[in-house]
Amino acid sequence: MKRGVIAAALAAFVLALTGAAPAGAAPGPPGAPEYWFDSWHVSALWAAGVRGQGVTIAEIDTGVNAQLPELRGRVLPGTDLGVGGNGQVDREVDGFGHGTAMASIMVARAGLLGITGLAPDARILPIAVPLTGTTDSGLPDELPEAVRYAADHHAQIISMSLGGKRTPSVDSTPCSDEEQAAVYYALSKGAIVFASVGNTGPTRNAVEDPGVCLGVVAVGASDQDGTVASFSTRQPYVAFLAPGVNVPSLSRIPGQAYSGSGTSQATAIASAVAALVWSRYPKLGARGVTARLLATLDQHRATPSAAYGYGLLDAYRAVTATVPSTAPDLIYTQAQPFLQRATELAGSPSPPRPAAKPVGATGTFEVGTAPRLTPQVWLGIALGAAGLVLLLVLLVVGLRNRQRAATVPAEFAWSLPDQPAPVVELEQHTTDRPRPGPGRPNLGQ
Repeated sequence: MKRGVIAAALAAFVLALTGAAPAGAAPGPPGAPEYWFDSWHVSALWAAGVRGQGVTIAEIDTGVNAQLPELRGRVLPGTDLGVGGNGQVDREVDGFGHGTAMASIMVARAGLLGITGLAPDARILPIAVPLTGTTDSGLPDELPEAVRYAADHHAQIISMSLGGKRTPSVDSTPCSDEEQAAVYYALSKGAIVFASVGNTGPTRNAVEDPGVCLGVVAVGASDQDGTVASFSTRQPYVAFLAPGVNVPSLSRIPGQAYSGSGTSQATAIASAVAALVWSRYPKLGARGVTARLLATLDQHRATPSAAYGYGLLDAYRAVTATVPSTAPDLIYTQAQPFLQRATELAGSPSPPRPAAKPVGATGTFEVGTAPRLTPQVWLGIALGAAGLVLLLVLLVVGLRNRQRAATVPAEFAWSLPDQPAPVVELEQHTTDRPRPGPGRPNLGQ
């Protein structure tokens, strides 16, 4: 994976050579401007007081360096479900700092290279989870617990620029029961749940959770021209596309920045757009906000495509357009019957307690002699011991990867509508759960 980093001194040199950006132009470095600011008339939205105020975005990722000058005061105390803490430390080993990068795309104040968050008055609730590439990568990723923590701490928006690949040869369902239950819980608490669809397009197109889970707004990536990015995964559960190509972001290391491409960046931008809409319509609620996002998409499609979903996100239209109060939240509608059933089951009364054991003997019995250790008995003991060893091996394998479900028959396969069953191997939640995406070129290039 190509990646590069540029220090502040070199960045200043590059800007001196190229000249200052003209007034009113998109923020960010000349080589990687935040082009969506222009196409979405973000300066006009901000001037009208639409800046994400009053909205909390729970970011489930590698943690956020809350001490960066551009993020100071914008990151709440959260939690670290790996080694412990409040989530205000980015645990990624690489200098990119995936969690910090996504936070900067959403809420950073203008600073290094002019990189500016789309919803600067929103607040980030950081929830750090162990992922491959983090200092605590050997621990379970605790994603369901992270989603529940976000919902319990009143986050209106849950942003997950991450994904774990699923395959029918190992997994009995596209979304694990634990994660699906956590998503239902967040929906019942009134949150919008965003997740990246993945970076395995245009041919591999792996199924990834939590994007595949019912009720999740799965976000793909588009380029500056509104064309689906080549790497953006094609799947029937894609909700829409957001800018995700050549996106500048801050590093976890002060004075450093990156430019990158991926559905991670697209998901961060989509989450920030939802914060803008919610700050303009604070009484609308999660269903109403999502309905606005969907009703105002560019290139809107009545039937979603695997590449574009329902269309291209448009922040300006989402905030300013007249949208009927009856506009549906199609993502929630798909999950509602299952959510309702899950809620009913959760509220079901406990089974009746067994009757008390009667006092006194209920009959007579005799103790017979102990069985002799015949060859048949020894055979039974040996088979039982072998079964116990096998069970222990399976248990260890299961603990090594939370996502690995019980093995299913070889002929079994689940598939999504109009899509062949994926043939990829299951991978551990890595930082392709925060997968930084294909290529992070030097900002000076």
